[in-house]
This record gives sequence, structure tokens and C-alpha cells, in this order.
Amino acid sequence: MVIDDVFAVIAEGTRREILAALRAGDKSVGTLVQELEVSQPTVSKHLKVLREAGLVSMRAEGQKRYYSLLTGPLDEVVLWLRGFGLQSLQPAEPQPGLAAVGSRAGRGIFATRTTTAPAAVLPPAAAAAAAAGSPAPQDDPRPQPQLGRTVGRAAERAADLLGQLPKFRRRR
Repeated sequence: MVIDDVFAVIAEGTRREILAALRAGDKSVGTLVQELEVSQPTVSKHLKVLREAGLVSMRAEGQKRYYSLLTGPLDEVVLWLRGFGLQSLQPAEPQPGLAAVGSRAGRGIFATRTTTAPAAVLPPAAAAAAAAGSPAPQDDPRPQPQLGRTVGRAAERAADLLGQLPKFRRRR
């Protein structure tokens, strides 16, 4: 999964709410419909997009379908964000009266921590760099962007577009 696709998928609020609901564990479509207070076709449509993006997996038990969260693509997003010098991407401490991230009342609100992580949480090289006031070293094991896959997808889209154009032929 290309990181651009993950951003496109999680850009929609209902999908973020579904992902937040699945953090607690596997849930059926009916349970998600009740929790999110949206229609079953809407939930099913968004679950299909999330499944195609590799963010959720589905297992069937009889006639019910249970969905669970897959965090692999989100880990890539976190690694990319850490490249901007964000010391900590830990969830904020819960505060009474504030809506949880992903809840209907908290839609569009991202909980972030504005303080830096304690030195015990940072890798030794980053802790030493933070103590010295210099930026963290650039030897982190982040995956490099997969430019080939992005170019390949653009080429496929261009071929599809050209294939849909009418054929112009010579008259004889």
C-alpha cells in the first residue's frame, strides 16, 4: 500500500470513526452501525474501502462478518510523521470532559502531545541529541517512498483513460 493511498482513505471522517471503533477489538457490521449511528450500506461501503487499503481484515462466522483493525499501513504513516522531528506520537492523557479521538463529538479533533518524550522513551542517540539541543540523527529505519509503485499506478490510470477514448479510424 502506497502511503498516499492511506492518507486518502483516512481523510474521510466516517472511516476514521470506524478505525477508532475497531481499536477495541473485532466488531460486526451491525455493531458498527449501532455505534456510529449511520446506515448499514454506508458502513459496508467504508469497510470495503478500508479492506482494500489493508487497514481492516474480515472474517466470516455464519452470516455475520467481523472486522478487525490492521495497523501496518498506519505504522508507515507514523514513521513518515516522525521524520518531521515529532518526538512523541503517543496518545494524549485522557482528560475529563473531552471527547475521545474518533468519537462523533470529537470528529475532526486530533489529540496530540505538545511536550517532548522523556529521555527514557527516546532511543539513546536521540536522547543525547535532544539533551545537546541538536536535531535527532537521520539513521532511523524508515522505509523509503516507493516511487516505482506510484509511477506504476499513474501509468495504469493513464492507460485506462486512453483505453476509454473513442477510436479514430481512416475512412476508405
